[in-house]
Formats: sequence, structure tokens, C-alpha cells
Amino acid sequence: MATNEKNISRLQTEDKEIILVGTAHVSKESVQLVTDVIEEERPDTVCVELCESRYQAIRQKDRWKEMDIVKVIKEKKTTLLLSNLLLASFQKRIAEKLEVKPGEEMTRAIEIGEAVEAQIHLADRDIRVTLSRTWRAMGVWGKFKLLFQMLLSFAGGLDEISEDDVERMKQTDILESILADVGKSFPKLKRVLIDERDLYLAHKIRTAPGNRIVAVVGAGHVPGIKRHWNADTDMHALEKIPPKGKLAGFLKWLIPLLILALFGIGFFRGGFEAGKDMMLYWILANGILAGIGALVAWAHPLTILSSILAAPLTSLNPMIAAGWVAGLVEAFLRKPKVRDFEGLTDMVSAKSLWKNKVTRILLVVVFTNLGSAAGTYLALPLMLRVIS
Repeated sequence: MATNEKNISRLQTEDKEIILVGTAHVSKESVQLVTDVIEEERPDTVCVELCESRYQAIRQKDRWKEMDIVKVIKEKKTTLLLSNLLLASFQKRIAEKLEVKPGEEMTRAIEIGEAVEAQIHLADRDIRVTLSRTWRAMGVWGKFKLLFQMLLSFAGGLDEISEDDVERMKQTDILESILADVGKSFPKLKRVLIDERDLYLAHKIRTAPGNRIVAVVGAGHVPGIKRHWNADTDMHALEKIPPKGKLAGFLKWLIPLLILALFGIGFFRGGFEAGKDMMLYWILANGILAGIGALVAWAHPLTILSSILAAPLTSLNPMIAAGWVAGLVEAFLRKPKVRDFEGLTDMVSAKSLWKNKVTRILLVVVFTNLGSAAGTYLALPLMLRVIS
């Protein structure tokens, strides 16, 4: 075989032969390797590390035009969408530095596979399920810490990254590379992002149709796929989004009840002046910090005002958040245009996050919620001082 075998593994199961190709997701060498292997092997099936939504993203370049930003906010998927965009944009920045298209090896695998009349088989778990399981595995502050880590990675310079550096990414998964520091504090991230997907990929590749199969995956998954090759995998469990923890649901109602109880104690024990002071601390802490969050996101002045007015009330209502109110107001005042949705695939700098109306709305939701949450925790000790 003419191609370099160092990134190729050959596996067997019953009457099937699987040629497992490990790639770097932003590598010219990987694109050529995928092309050579498929053309030489001429398999019955080409498996790619894509889910249906990412496959459609390749096939339908203008899918972003159909996104309903208001629906995203109402369905509480703002942080998921923003995180997905940050990951895609970070990968795009590295790819542009190396003058390749992000995910080009997967695109090429599909194109060459179709050219040799092979069946295309999608082997990865839906990215929305993976990210949802990630959020469920983390606490509130862990989610914000993760988001900030991704923002810092996105904002960081890439001047020192060479093509050789990216080739070394073949030793790990691109997600794991970006989230390495956070992963040290949150080992569950690696379990969801890497280990679970290794199991999922191994099962989908092993059960793919055809007797001769070429599977194109990120090289970081190759050891895990080989390790779990004969594992008995519960696919239903891997595709299930766990329910929210009972403790989180309990605290969601407990904290507002505690705040209301403190108001009652303040008025009962300290009189009108004490109760008034407690309410003032609550309103100022929540309103000002939520407003600062909206300001950081470069929100419209009326959006900032709405976040200041909404935060003291929404913090007492477990069913609504200040960020959702602010995000909807921002979407109404600065309605995204088609070019904003088209621009979601072209963001290569932190500045572009704030300039694009779609991502700015997402930032308004996230930062306003963060400010409101910080305001709640700041107000509590101030209120307790009044009655102590």
C-alpha cells in the first residue's frame, strides 16, 4: 500500500475488515491521507466522525439562515449554541492559519467515498446530545467556568501555532485540546466528550454496513475505539440526556423562598427601615450587576435598562431569568439580518463575537445571567447584616 501506515489501523469483526484512519481535523496531511486510503481501498462503506446535524452543515452551507434566535432563547439553549459556535470558530482559526478548510478531511472522505460508490455512514453522536450531557454533568459555576475557558481560547493568539503543532494534535481530540485546563478540574468532561464518544464510535463503525469499511475519525479517538472494539455498548444510555439533578431543582426554589423569608424577617424584626434597606440592597446588587453583564456584551441601552429592571424580579422567579428577558429585548431592538446568520461560519476573532448580532444576543443572555447570579450571592450577606 502506498499510503503512510502510521495513522492507519486495521480491525476485524466477523466477516468485516475495517481500515481505521486517524486524522487531525485541521491538517493538509490528513486530507491527503484520507483521499489516498479511500481511493486505494475502494471500500463498501466510508464511516465519518460526523453526526446528522454536522453532516447537514457540510451539505447545506446556508442552514444558519433558518435559525430562530428567539426560539433558541425560549428553549434555554443559548449557552449550548454559543459553546458550539466557539468550538467551530476556534477550529476555523487554526485551519485558516494553515490554509485548509476546517473539517476538510471529513468533506473529502464524503466526496471520495461517493466517487468510488461507497455508502456514507455517520458514526458520531449528535453534537447536541454530547453538549447537553456535558452541561448536565457540571454545576452552574462549572458551566460558566467552561464558557470562559472557551472564550479565552477563542480570544488567544495563534501566532505561535505551526503546522507541526497541529500535527501533534493527532495525539488528542480537538475538543480535549481546547478544554484541557478545564478538564483537570472537571474530569466528567473527558468522560462525556471523549470516553463516551469512543464507545459510540466503536459501536457505529463495527455495525456499519458492508464488508470492507474505511472509518475516518480524529486520531485522539483511535486508542479508545480499539480499546472498546469488542465492548457490549448500551447505545440508548449514551444517547439519553440525563434529567436535571434534584438538588439543582430544589435550590432553584429554595433560594427565592429564602430571600422572601429574609424580607419578612427584616420587616418583622427591624421594622420598616430595616426591610427597606434589605430591599434596596437586593435591587441594587441584582440590577447593577445584571446591567454590567449586559454592558459587557455591548447590549443596546434599552436592553441594559431592561436587565437592570428585570433582574431583581426574575431572581425571585425560578421559571425565568434576567438574561432571557434581556436577550429577547436585544433581539427585538437589534433584529439579526441574513448576513449575521451567514457570518456565523466566518468568525475568526473575539471582536467578531461582539459585532455579529446573533452572537451578541447570545452573549447578552449569558453575561446578564451571570451578573444577576453574582448579584444574588452579593445581596445575601448584605441583607443578613441588616438583621444580625
